[in-house]
Amino acid sequence: MTARRLWMWLHRWTGLTLGLLLAAAALLGALMTVLRPLDEALHPELFRAPARAAEASAAIEASATPLETLRQRVAQEFGPKATMTIRPPREDGESLRVMVRGSAWEGTLYLDPVTVAELGRRGEAEGLANIVFELHSALLLGDTGKAVLAFTAIAYLALLVTGLILWWPMNAAQWRHAFKLKLDKGTTRSLFDLHRFGGAVLGLLVAVAVASGAWMAYRPIGGWINTLVGDAATKPPKVGKDHGERVPLDTIVADARTRWPEGQVGFVQLAAADTRAVRLRFKLPGDPHPNGLSSIWAHPVDGHVLAQQRWDQLDLAGRSTAWIYPLHAGELFGVANRVITGLLGLALFAMGVTGVWLWWRRRR
Repeated sequence: MTARRLWMWLHRWTGLTLGLLLAAAALLGALMTVLRPLDEALHPELFRAPARAAEASAAIEASATPLETLRQRVAQEFGPKATMTIRPPREDGESLRVMVRGSAWEGTLYLDPVTVAELGRRGEAEGLANIVFELHSALLLGDTGKAVLAFTAIAYLALLVTGLILWWPMNAAQWRHAFKLKLDKGTTRSLFDLHRFGGAVLGLLVAVAVASGAWMAYRPIGGWINTLVGDAATKPPKVGKDHGERVPLDTIVADARTRWPEGQVGFVQLAAADTRAVRLRFKLPGDPHPNGLSSIWAHPVDGHVLAQQRWDQLDLAGRSTAWIYPLHAGELFGVANRVITGLLGLALFAMGVTGVWLWWRRRR
């Protein structure tokens, strides 16, 4: 077998196996760039807080500690082993959201941010946007699906390298035709030109999208990077046995805000028991991560601060995630990044479809 035939064999069968799974994930990722904002627009009853009237002030004052009320309510409904992640409103008019993981139910509660009255709820795989996200991120298989998707990223690197080897012009005459598209020579020739042109021109950009997706899907990759550079990942502080007197969760959040008044609270994460610290994630100025990666860990009962760390002081994997996550999600440079991310996903899907077509025509 000649070297070129070997490269062709590797390219073809990698594409027809793991490549098809990667193309499907790419299409789902492209859909996500549209479905998320569309979902919020179609369901304002979940994502927007109710408009307030002047006569509602009495009801507002009656809920002086809404987060503590919420914590007790979740523990009562979903059991003492349920964990919760609170996402406070980040702009005027947003609802308060709580991601709950209990033994019997996992999903998101949508609440009035002042009275914590429930506006609605969704299971983790309920609604088109959530189903597409779960398929895209884990194939509905949890950690197993994430590992499979991370492995398909390696398959894309094989496709990229073998594809570039097969496309690479060998002389000046071939370079003149390397980027030409002949779309008037029939369907098969048109798809062949689009397939190789897309791989040659967009291959590296698609590689960035695929690699960033693998980074987000499979956390051990970050650990491997830290090991290579001799960096240690940040670990949550331990909670002592002396709990003291319980303070409301609202007080814990308010005290944490005083440490970084210039920041915005992205998440408040509570474990299932009082043996683990409450983590408050802040988005500080300069942090590219939309949810913020600066953290304050507080005692879950008496609320005293156990540790705090800015995003730019994290280990290498943590600092990298601050940029990789918004890049992959299309949120780093606003709408332009989202459009580019969606187009790259469609391009990868199209290369998968055209590759299958060309293989099928060759068999015939």
